Amino acid sequence: MKDQDLAKMIIEKVGGENNIKSLTHCITRLRFKLYDESKADTEFLKGHEDIVTVVKSGGQYQVVIGNHVPEVYEEIKKIIGPEMNNADNDHSSKKEGLFNQAIDIISGIFQPILGLLAAAGMIKGLNVLFTTTGLYQEDSGTSLIFNAIGDAMFTFLPIILGYTSAKKFGLTPMLGLLIGAILCYPEMQLSNISESGKPLYNLFANTMFESPVYQTFLGIPLITVDYTSTVIPIILITYFASKCEKALKKVIPDLVKFFFVPMITLLIALPLGFLIIGPLATFASNIISETVFSVRDFSPTLSGFIVGLTWQVLVIFGIHWGFIPVYINNIMTQGFDSVMMPFFACTFATAGVVLALFIKTKDPKTKKLSIPNFISSVFGVTEPAIYGMLLPLKKPFIISCIAGGIGGGFYGFFDFKKYMVGGMGIFELPAMIPSNGNMSNLWVAIAGIFISLFLGFILTMIFYKEKLEEDDESLENNLTSEDFESTTFSSPITGNIIPLSEVDDPVFSTESMGKGIAVDPTEEYIMSPCDGEVIALFPTNHAIGIKTVEGLNILIHIGINTVELNGQFFNNFVNQGDQFKKGDKLIEFDKEKIQEAGYSTVTPILVTNTDEYTNIDITEEKHIAFQDKLFHIDK
Repeated sequence: MKDQDLAKMIIEKVGGENNIKSLTHCITRLRFKLYDESKADTEFLKGHEDIVTVVKSGGQYQVVIGNHVPEVYEEIKKIIGPEMNNADNDHSSKKEGLFNQAIDIISGIFQPILGLLAAAGMIKGLNVLFTTTGLYQEDSGTSLIFNAIGDAMFTFLPIILGYTSAKKFGLTPMLGLLIGAILCYPEMQLSNISESGKPLYNLFANTMFESPVYQTFLGIPLITVDYTSTVIPIILITYFASKCEKALKKVIPDLVKFFFVPMITLLIALPLGFLIIGPLATFASNIISETVFSVRDFSPTLSGFIVGLTWQVLVIFGIHWGFIPVYINNIMTQGFDSVMMPFFACTFATAGVVLALFIKTKDPKTKKLSIPNFISSVFGVTEPAIYGMLLPLKKPFIISCIAGGIGGGFYGFFDFKKYMVGGMGIFELPAMIPSNGNMSNLWVAIAGIFISLFLGFILTMIFYKEKLEEDDESLENNLTSEDFESTTFSSPITGNIIPLSEVDDPVFSTESMGKGIAVDPTEEYIMSPCDGEVIALFPTNHAIGIKTVEGLNILIHIGINTVELNGQFFNNFVNQGDQFKKGDKLIEFDKEKIQEAGYSTVTPILVTNTDEYTNIDITEEKHIAFQDKLFHIDK
């Protein structure tokens, strides 16, 4: 039920069903494409207790909600319909930049299978580990079954990518599956064709593109390659097929569209795919792989440091997806990846920072978030920690990047490799073992984990100081609730004074929540008149509870019955548990729109721990300005 309510609220706050072009999700984010992003209530979504943050990147409106995103995604699909994740709906007239388009295409193709890739890679890696340690023999039936489970995903990857690419490009999905299957057809693989004898001749002799020709198609030389386990050829051929299908649908009569459109699409796309697109895509794959490895070889340590240092920044904006094909392509073409793998250090650097915050913080909200975010980071999902803790605190995020960079440099120096696509966090470790069972690379992985985690932890313990700690000296100079005899509380708002008894709400007028006063505001923000802490913030941002350094508990309730506005016309600048200084802006509101909606903006200001004090004198002024004396309190 909670997921249903959250799904309904998100749909409403992104502008409603009619504002959603398409929707996909990854591990922690709902990735919307909206017709008009200005219709989305970003500030409300950011302030909602069940939402970590909102990110606009790569042409997507990304709502980060944490590890339970698949459940919320399914609830949203029930409301808006499953067709909303189909590229056919993505027909906005607004043209996006090439970079945003590329990121959107890559994420749309690979996100749906990321979990499957991780699972298959983990099974494959565990099988290597178990045979290496002698748990069972490599030629046993147990090993055979586990290998089949782990290998099939990668052997027939073009079939799976054919389906996701078709969905992204608007091609009939079953046609995408079939194109992938045709690319995996055994008789079309170079390894099989080459067994039939010597090639007829070689093309591009004495170059890196030298290709043997064993067959021709209508007299045209057919460059054969092994398409199983490849990535780029199927994506490009599927894209070309989608254009063919759309063009054919316009010219072929409805009476024969059912079979003529797919038949002619296949007869055009596949010969061109095998003759031109596939070989060119294979050459491109090899060029990409050779290029990134040559750049890395210039200085493996520096390359690893840069990847580790910047990976978290790429994750924030969701553009790390642009590097996923490079990582997969390296493994498929070279048998391993060592270029992107230094990002592995970032996961554990983040975990170390979060663990240090758990030990060091005095803030109950931060402490409560620390343990689940630490566990999530160790398992490879860092977004909840980044958005929920590190970015708001700023310095811990910088520390995590530095620690990740040093850990990445360590991995670069020792030529750390990953041999299989799969796993996340500690579950990636089996994929660090090559097929020959050599364990040296695994020990490098484990050493890097401890280095990154230790650095994140120790640097945070040394260099991070919580606001409370930084302000200790100034707070010591203030009175506390235990030792003051009398104190004052100044107004957090400017406006006209109204006695509490005249407020049109019995909860306030009868002083059941504490003594106080009401203000009819003439300005549209609540400011902090003192140092203190936010002890309560309603999700709708219409009311805030603060505690002063003297121990006064103050409730500021903007308007009467304004909770019914569900957060409209209110923006918060602090969150529950935050420390604030005198003069900080706490909440901003739109007085005119609140009144147009039929609600009063009269703002009660109450001392909710009234019983702790012998006397509370309230100002007798008719008009009050920010920082004018509002209450005088005697202990």
